[in-house]
Amino acid sequence: MKTLPDNPNLDHLRQQAKDLLAGLRDVDPTTSLADAQASLAQQYGFRTWTDLKAEVDRMRGRADVADPALARAIADGYGLGEVTAEMRSVARADEMGRRWSLRTDRGRWSVRTMDTWIPIVDAETEVALQQAAAAAGVLLPMPVRSRRGRIMESIGGHSWRVSEWLHSGPPLSAPASTSVTRAVGGILAAIHGLALPVDRISPWHSLRLSGSTWPELATSAHAMGAPWAPDLATAMPTLLELDAIAADTPAPEPVLSHNSLGPGNVRRGSNGRLIVMGWEHAGGQPPGWELCDALVHWTIDPHRGVNTAGARALIDGYLATAGRIPALDLTMFRGTATSLVNYVAGQLHYALDAGTNEDQRFAARNVRHLLSHLPTRAVLEQLLDVAAAVRP
Repeated sequence: MKTLPDNPNLDHLRQQAKDLLAGLRDVDPTTSLADAQASLAQQYGFRTWTDLKAEVDRMRGRADVADPALARAIADGYGLGEVTAEMRSVARADEMGRRWSLRTDRGRWSVRTMDTWIPIVDAETEVALQQAAAAAGVLLPMPVRSRRGRIMESIGGHSWRVSEWLHSGPPLSAPASTSVTRAVGGILAAIHGLALPVDRISPWHSLRLSGSTWPELATSAHAMGAPWAPDLATAMPTLLELDAIAADTPAPEPVLSHNSLGPGNVRRGSNGRLIVMGWEHAGGQPPGWELCDALVHWTIDPHRGVNTAGARALIDGYLATAGRIPALDLTMFRGTATSLVNYVAGQLHYALDAGTNEDQRFAARNVRHLLSHLPTRAVLEQLLDVAAAVRP
């Protein structure tokens, strides 16, 4: 589920709806802007566009403000200049920490805590990937080193890192338009073409990390009277399908890659080029696995159908840059299936443990959306049919 920023902007949501409209019209040319707005609202976990707008009104101006002394310490530690405005939170905390916006007399910076970051590769390896990708033409906010030459610094009791702030629009949505998916395919191929070595496949994509079974989680949800317990029961067959796809099968050799190249980590820059963010998840994946993962996250429509034109454009974009397409079959979705079951299990645990009313409200909305939008085996096979129709 998409998550609203701490200080949501209705104009950004309108732009997201217009971007989404282009992708939806690839599937159905009669789709209206109102349809796209309704679809976007559902991606944020709301029933209607009106409900989403009401949530924007409720949240507006709620961004947290950091201690001015902390903002000055971060600016000093990273040599960013003199602080000129309050340091404000950008979004709620995620699995790594929380993002903040810091303005100084030298510009605007993206800073974030990394207190709960579990690295797949070390920060220096990840930064080397970013530098190589930028040299290959991928647009991204470059990381900033501290005065001591470090990517990570401990300041005010937190681990921090800083990157440039690139002006951009809101995150993109799926199904994306063919122009976007073609560009995404080219970006992915450029990263794979670097062929940077890595010693293992990301555990997030290769190992089932939760020890809880789906029936055990369903029993816990029912016992707690969780409002999403019926949704979990309905989704059980699809989750078991994903478990079967995620079962241990031989894996091709991985390369060091972005590892999370979905719509939430891609934005349109001021010149129309795509900006790739979220490099902290960098790790090893076989190129075929990551190509299949991109197809799932960029081309499946809200009703779990495939935007065939978008999928074909993504593969065409990859082919145009790489000159070839990895051999694709159902086993190439192993990484996608594994990461999905890991994410679902994590979100179910979060929902079961949510303490405050606000967290419970967010978790219930998130889980219901997630469970109703899982890709089925039939959808994955449809994506393979599209890939098979593309010839070098």
